[in-house]
Amino acid sequence: MQNTKQFPKISKCATLKYECKKSSYAKIFKVLKSLRKDEVLCDIKLKTDDGRVICGHKVVLSSASPYFHAMFTNFSEKNQDFVVIRNIDSIALQLLVDFIYFGKIIVTEKNVKVLLPAANFLQVIEVKEKCCDLLATQLRITNCIGTYVLADLHSCKKLLTISESYIQQNFSDVVHSDKCLTLSPEQVANLISSDELIVLTENIVFEFVIRWVKHDLVSRKCILPHLMEYYVRLPLTSLNYIMKNAVEEPLLKNSSNCKDYVNEALYFHSLKPDDPIPQNIRTKPRLGDKVIFVVGSFGILEGHVSTEWYDPKINRWQLLTTIMIPHFLGGLAVVKDNFVVAVGRIGYSLESPNQYVNVLDVSSESPHWKPTTNMLVKRRNLGVGVINDYIYAVGGFDGNSSVNSAEAFDCRTQTWRMISSMSIRRDSVGLGVLNNLLYVVGGQIIQYNDQYNSSIQYLKSVECYYPSIDAWKSVAEMCVPRMAAGVGVLDGILYAVGGYDGKNTHRSAEAYEPSTGVWTTIPDMHLCRYYPVTGVAVLNGLLYVVGGSDKDVSSLDSVEFYNPNTNTWTMVTARLNKPRTFFGVVAIDRSRYFKTKRS
Repeated sequence: MQNTKQFPKISKCATLKYECKKSSYAKIFKVLKSLRKDEVLCDIKLKTDDGRVICGHKVVLSSASPYFHAMFTNFSEKNQDFVVIRNIDSIALQLLVDFIYFGKIIVTEKNVKVLLPAANFLQVIEVKEKCCDLLATQLRITNCIGTYVLADLHSCKKLLTISESYIQQNFSDVVHSDKCLTLSPEQVANLISSDELIVLTENIVFEFVIRWVKHDLVSRKCILPHLMEYYVRLPLTSLNYIMKNAVEEPLLKNSSNCKDYVNEALYFHSLKPDDPIPQNIRTKPRLGDKVIFVVGSFGILEGHVSTEWYDPKINRWQLLTTIMIPHFLGGLAVVKDNFVVAVGRIGYSLESPNQYVNVLDVSSESPHWKPTTNMLVKRRNLGVGVINDYIYAVGGFDGNSSVNSAEAFDCRTQTWRMISSMSIRRDSVGLGVLNNLLYVVGGQIIQYNDQYNSSIQYLKSVECYYPSIDAWKSVAEMCVPRMAAGVGVLDGILYAVGGYDGKNTHRSAEAYEPSTGVWTTIPDMHLCRYYPVTGVAVLNGLLYVVGGSDKDVSSLDSVEFYNPNTNTWTMVTARLNKPRTFFGVVAIDRSRYFKTKRS
């Protein structure tokens, strides 16, 4: 029978091509591993300092390690079958050679510090990166210096950056470690030069530098002037500290260059608030420092608004003309150090409360207010506090009467919900957060009976809210009624300052300690103040009271602070740029946006 099957015609000029792909490389490596195990066809033996010998194939090792590739192609070892690998841990070398053959390795806390140097030496990048990832997750106060030095030594850029940032954020704790004294001059300079170094006071940096120099006085004494010139910001310490510590420090007294920097610091503290500030690295505040941020109006009836900030290290208030909000009689709070939240009455009308909430991210490149979810209830003269990721809005005035309602905003879900109401209605309240509890202090009860008649009761009672059980409980009353008093929390104690009782504007202040459950009086402020209700901020262990109104209902541009260690009030010589009433004050992290300007 004739075959009718048709075959494709192939051109005489065509080239036949058939591609064959290996189904799996696993079989190849299985053979290589078997050959290595039986030391068959192995053409290289690696010997470590402790005498361990590891067999392998030059071509396999060269394929995975640039170090071995260079050794077996360009250097004399290419003709040798026995090579001594010095200054590398034998266990680490064994693990890395196994990794090249098996394609896996277990990095642990126990082997990482020998594995990282070996992986870096042999240029096995995958293992080096895994070592760095593990060390980054294990950073602690006790090991961050060692990790930083290890990362620097072995050129681990990512780990170096992470450990450096960790040290700078925890410098006040890390600096007490003796490991800090072993840092090289370059490492010391790199750490303390950063504007983002977080220290409560510059004293910590100065004391560390002196201690570091004294640890190896012979070789480091000559470095001290350089460190004092470029890295220690001595003028930003207090005058008292300079006189007691810097002036009397023998290392500085015996160096003419260092004495110049001490004299500069003394001159800095002799400047008046309006004098120009010397512009150099030694007078530049660090970004991690806290500053006081003021939001809102100045004057009682004027429709003016502005923002300004105070840097306690240079004792100066500076206006921020680009961050403004028409904000009266609301509440102000800070979330996660950088987000300022303005809650309640925003607008120029003194009569109408509303539900508006606005947020300002001061860490952004161009900070501006953004609206977020409105409250459920219209309020003005309310109390605002933050516990974890919740913002609480308590009491206030709804346009007709004081209210006892309260609500909470979940920052994660961006939603408000009502919580239990207080036992009585309150507005113009002070609010403080202590031990994750809300304390609502004083205030007033106002009720409009008609357009012309109202009744007002001034309060000295205090209520405490427990979020875990959604309940309010009464605590001890204050010594005197206080409406629109300033409230702040410092070192586990609740403070109430100033306020109005229906007849008198107070300059008195009192403190509540939960362990005793009793209010006790503390020394009076220098001035009578009310409506510093949101004008209180805690900064560097001091309680600042900003602006407000005096007994003549005049807005104040003065500021004073209470020091619990000395039990005294001190007037701040720098005054606000504008007298202020009906405004908010918070302490926040200094951001790049807050730049010191020349006068």
